[in-house]
Amino acid sequence: MKLNPFLTAILVSLSILSACNTDPNKGNAPSKIESAFTKVDGVRFFEVKRRYRNGLSFNKDGFMHQPTWVLEFKAPDTMLAYSPEKKGMEAFYLQFDHGKVYNFAREFFRAIYIGKDSLILQRLQVDGKVIAGDDDVRSDVYCTFYTKDYIENKLKTTVGELQKPTKADTAYIQKLSDQTHRDPSNPKIAFAATSPVIFAPKSKYVTVEKLVTIDETNHRSASYDYMYPQYKIEILRSYKQFSYSFSLIVDALGNLYVNRVDGVMPEDVPPRKRLLQGIANVYLKNLFAITPGKTLGIPHSSEVTVYLKGKLGQ
Repeated sequence: MKLNPFLTAILVSLSILSACNTDPNKGNAPSKIESAFTKVDGVRFFEVKRRYRNGLSFNKDGFMHQPTWVLEFKAPDTMLAYSPEKKGMEAFYLQFDHGKVYNFAREFFRAIYIGKDSLILQRLQVDGKVIAGDDDVRSDVYCTFYTKDYIENKLKTTVGELQKPTKADTAYIQKLSDQTHRDPSNPKIAFAATSPVIFAPKSKYVTVEKLVTIDETNHRSASYDYMYPQYKIEILRSYKQFSYSFSLIVDALGNLYVNRVDGVMPEDVPPRKRLLQGIANVYLKNLFAITPGKTLGIPHSSEVTVYLKGKLGQ
């Protein structure tokens, strides 16, 4: 009997998922992952999803796992990975650690499943020589890869389509957003936005710069700026000269609420907060068109850090 191609794709996907939930030391799973990698020598795999164990791409803080890896194993001990900077594949030494744990491209992975059409790797958090357990959110990251042939000829789709957030992701973000609408100034439920807050000047007397803090030497990636956006704002004709560092909760309507205050003693926080809230209400709200942070197109409360300078008018 000839199976419908769509049904065949579903059956193949289910078999892959079944393999993920099977004890690799039982049944017909390979006893040595090294030999399984050898069997896919020269095969290029594209990451199509990177998710938590619960199947979502987002956590409660708004961090989104984005599938970006392109991998190709080269026997006996090399892993090629796509480099956006070099716009090509870059070679890394594939170091076998123990069990099913490997290191390449400055990351540790556990090989969950290796097949001719797919890979499933668990990204691991390693501190020193200690691997964080599966209950640690930093190790709760599962990356799924398919070959181009499997994507195009079996699933009849594209890498880009498979990498898109799911309906479950959208429903989850909507739920988090609804919570912030009910309590817009609450920093505990505000979450990072994939499309961050925009401060657009409405006057030639103000400037704004969204800071970039990427530092490869200290392993600070673009994810830091995504989770903790920072802005340098200058008011060129203020009532007096000042310099303040603080954070704002920007709600779904663009309203501003001062949260964290930097550089003052605890007893001085309340008056400083009142002062900064006044500056936010008078200067920032009137001199900038403020677009709230959005995730999957859904506006919500998010927190930003502001380095604000006021310069006396001339």
